[in-house]
Amino acid sequence: MALLTLENVSVAYDNQYILQDFDLNIEQGQLVSLLGPSGCGKTTTLRLIAGFLEAKHGKFLFDGKDYTRVPVNKRNFGFVFQSYALFPHLSVFDNVAFGLRLRKVNEAEVKKRVSEILEVVSLGGFEKRYPKELSGGQRQRVAIARALVIKPDLLLFDEPLSNLDANLRVNMRVEIRRIQQELGITTVYVSHDQEECFSISDQVAIMNKGVIEQLDDPATIFKYPKTEFIARFIGFSNFINFAERTERDSEIALRVGDHWFVASKNPGTLQASGNTCALRPDDLIVTQTATPDGNQLPGRVKVSTFLGRSYQYVVQTELGDFTVNQEMEAPYKNGENVYLHFPKDKLVLVD
Repeated sequence: MALLTLENVSVAYDNQYILQDFDLNIEQGQLVSLLGPSGCGKTTTLRLIAGFLEAKHGKFLFDGKDYTRVPVNKRNFGFVFQSYALFPHLSVFDNVAFGLRLRKVNEAEVKKRVSEILEVVSLGGFEKRYPKELSGGQRQRVAIARALVIKPDLLLFDEPLSNLDANLRVNMRVEIRRIQQELGITTVYVSHDQEECFSISDQVAIMNKGVIEQLDDPATIFKYPKTEFIARFIGFSNFINFAERTERDSEIALRVGDHWFVASKNPGTLQASGNTCALRPDDLIVTQTATPDGNQLPGRVKVSTFLGRSYQYVVQTELGDFTVNQEMEAPYKNGENVYLHFPKDKLVLVD
């Protein structure tokens, strides 16, 4: 049985629905990320779980109890805000201790628990400092410590790394994952950064217009997106719409115009009922010569761009333009005739 369940939940602002008949299940001890573009409903979902919003319809169950109408102050959930939300006039110790003192915990226990949690977030010895004396990463760890010190039943993150620079974001996401795994606390994490979500999550829910289009482990989503929206969102940029699809023993034959392609049967081709094929730029191969095994298109290099370790080509074909990333010593020139090869084990069919 799931620890957290949202069941047919609907949320609206000014009679405009952000979530409608929305479902989500999260197991004990998992870190689940809600990922998607702005306006997809991920922050609304987090605020609903936290208790800052009330659903028009549906039910929120937590640990077998109905939390649908439980007020925010009665939910023992820790919330880490995007803006840290630290009190500038309080020391690190007093910021972290704030929630415990609201709960009337005695001072001896406050001192013990604050000291313990500061060690967990690697801030031992920083007790007397003030927020203005800390770096962005240190402030975020204070915010995490404040959320954890109350021993929450659930930890919620609302884009916690968006205010940090790139290098610090990488370090902090490692810290968040370490802390979450060390404490075994169930966590819901909201972000629009796919690399961030994929690197720390047990499961990722990709949302679009208030709907979860795919909830899966990061590796499965990365290799086998279920829909064209997800494929585009996570970096697939080459698409072919086929007119005909024929099942064979271990392969799927696909026709568009006079061209036939073959895709291997795998989770990425069997999941979809549609005839749209997706391929990453890194998985396409560009050469100067044709091969006898099919799955290829003649084309002409339209744009050549140096990326450092590789070159990126936009290749014009009768089926449209395709983007290819390929490492090579001598790059192809604009206007050069080439062949695109579509590896059958890299083709993914999406709805």
